[in-house]
Amino acid sequence: MVYTICIGSNERRKDNLALARKRLAEYFPGIRFSKEADTKPLFFRRPDLFSNQVARFASEWNAAEVTARLKAIEKEAGRRPEDKSREIVRLDIDLLSCDDITFKPEDLSRDYISRGMKELEQLK
Repeated sequence: MVYTICIGSNERRKDNLALARKRLAEYFPGIRFSKEADTKPLFFRRPDLFSNQVARFASEWNAAEVTARLKAIEKEAGRRPEDKSREIVRLDIDLLSCDDITFKPEDLSRDYISRGMKELEQLK
Protein backbone atom coordinates (compact mmCIF):
# COMPACT_ATOMS: atom_id res chain seq x y z
CA MET A 1 0.00 0.00 0.00
CA VAL A 2 1.18 3.52 -0.77
CA TYR A 3 0.46 6.19 1.82
CA THR A 4 0.56 9.98 1.52
CA ILE A 5 0.87 12.06 4.67
CA CYS A 6 1.25 15.71 5.60
CA ILE A 7 3.43 16.93 8.45
CA GLY A 8 2.95 20.32 10.10
CA SER A 9 4.20 22.34 13.04
CA ASN A 10 3.98 25.92 14.34
CA GLU A 11 6.12 25.42 17.47
CA ARG A 12 9.87 24.66 17.20
CA ARG A 13 9.00 23.94 13.58
CA LYS A 14 12.39 22.91 12.22
CA ASP A 15 13.20 20.66 15.19
CA ASN A 16 9.80 18.97 15.17
CA LEU A 17 9.80 18.35 11.42
CA ALA A 18 13.33 16.94 11.69
CA LEU A 19 12.16 14.58 14.45
CA ALA A 20 9.19 13.53 12.33
CA ARG A 21 11.39 12.82 9.28
CA LYS A 22 13.81 10.79 11.39
CA ARG A 23 11.11 8.64 13.02
CA LEU A 24 9.15 8.21 9.78
CA ALA A 25 12.31 7.02 8.01
CA GLU A 26 12.85 4.48 10.80
CA TYR A 27 9.29 3.16 10.49
CA PHE A 28 9.03 3.43 6.70
CA PRO A 29 12.35 2.91 4.89
CA GLY A 30 12.23 4.44 1.43
CA ILE A 31 9.92 7.29 2.45
CA ARG A 32 10.21 10.37 0.23
CA PHE A 33 9.66 13.93 1.44
CA SER A 34 8.75 17.10 -0.41
CA LYS A 35 10.49 20.34 0.45
CA GLU A 36 9.27 22.16 3.54
CA ALA A 37 6.75 24.92 2.88
CA ASP A 38 6.09 27.80 5.26
CA THR A 39 2.41 28.71 5.39
CA LYS A 40 0.18 31.11 7.24
CA PRO A 41 -2.20 29.52 9.74
CA LEU A 42 -5.57 28.65 8.23
CA PHE A 43 -7.78 28.54 11.33
CA PHE A 44 -5.75 30.21 14.10
CA ARG A 45 -5.51 33.81 15.25
CA ARG A 46 -1.97 33.14 16.44
CA PRO A 47 0.18 34.55 13.61
CA ASP A 48 3.06 32.06 13.86
CA LEU A 49 3.84 30.41 10.54
CA PHE A 50 3.52 26.68 10.01
CA SER A 51 6.14 24.49 8.41
CA ASN A 52 4.52 21.80 6.31
CA GLN A 53 5.81 18.87 4.34
CA VAL A 54 4.23 16.08 2.30
CA ALA A 55 5.63 12.56 2.31
CA ARG A 56 4.88 9.29 0.57
CA PHE A 57 5.86 5.75 1.48
CA ALA A 58 4.93 2.13 0.91
CA SER A 59 4.02 -0.16 3.79
CA GLU A 60 2.32 -3.48 4.37
CA TRP A 61 0.77 -2.05 7.54
CA ASN A 62 -2.92 -1.20 7.39
CA ALA A 63 -4.16 2.37 7.88
CA ALA A 64 -4.87 1.86 11.59
CA GLU A 65 -1.33 0.60 12.20
CA VAL A 66 0.18 3.49 10.24
CA THR A 67 -1.99 6.02 12.09
CA ALA A 68 -0.87 4.56 15.44
CA ARG A 69 2.77 5.15 14.44
CA LEU A 70 1.99 8.71 13.33
CA LYS A 71 0.27 9.49 16.64
CA ALA A 72 3.24 8.04 18.57
CA ILE A 73 5.58 10.42 16.74
CA GLU A 74 3.30 13.38 17.51
CA LYS A 75 3.32 12.40 21.18
CA GLU A 76 7.11 12.07 21.19
CA ALA A 77 7.32 15.65 19.89
CA GLY A 78 5.33 16.75 22.94
CA ARG A 79 1.88 17.15 21.40
CA ARG A 80 -0.75 17.52 24.12
CA PRO A 81 -4.54 17.93 23.79
CA GLU A 82 -4.50 21.11 25.87
CA ASP A 83 -2.18 22.84 23.35
CA LYS A 84 -4.97 23.11 20.80
CA SER A 85 -6.78 25.82 22.79
CA ARG A 86 -3.51 27.79 22.85
CA GLU A 87 -3.15 27.30 19.07
CA ILE A 88 0.11 25.41 19.53
CA VAL A 89 0.78 22.57 17.11
CA ARG A 90 4.06 20.98 18.07
CA LEU A 91 3.60 18.29 15.46
CA ASP A 92 0.64 17.17 13.40
CA ILE A 93 0.94 14.22 11.03
CA ASP A 94 -2.17 13.52 8.99
CA LEU A 95 -2.84 10.49 6.86
CA LEU A 96 -4.14 11.95 3.61
CA SER A 97 -4.53 8.85 1.48
CA CYS A 98 -3.74 5.17 1.02
CA ASP A 99 -3.68 3.94 -2.56
CA ASP A 100 -7.01 5.12 -4.01
CA ILE A 101 -8.66 5.85 -0.65
CA THR A 102 -8.71 9.52 0.39
CA PHE A 103 -9.02 10.24 4.11
CA LYS A 104 -8.75 14.05 4.03
CA PRO A 105 -10.19 15.35 0.73
CA GLU A 106 -10.32 18.95 1.98
CA ASP A 107 -6.59 18.85 2.77
CA LEU A 108 -5.70 17.54 -0.69
CA SER A 109 -7.05 20.75 -2.22
CA ARG A 110 -4.67 22.96 -0.23
CA ASP A 111 -2.02 24.60 -2.38
CA TYR A 112 1.04 23.53 -0.36
CA ILE A 113 -0.17 19.92 -0.34
CA SER A 114 -0.82 19.93 -4.08
CA ARG A 115 2.66 21.35 -4.68
CA GLY A 116 4.24 18.77 -2.37
CA MET A 117 2.44 15.90 -4.08
CA LYS A 118 3.52 17.13 -7.53
CA GLU A 119 7.09 17.39 -6.28
CA LEU A 120 6.95 13.79 -5.02
CA GLU A 121 5.58 12.61 -8.37
CA GLN A 122 8.58 14.15 -10.10
CA LEU A 123 10.96 12.27 -7.77
CA LYS A 124 9.83 8.86 -8.98
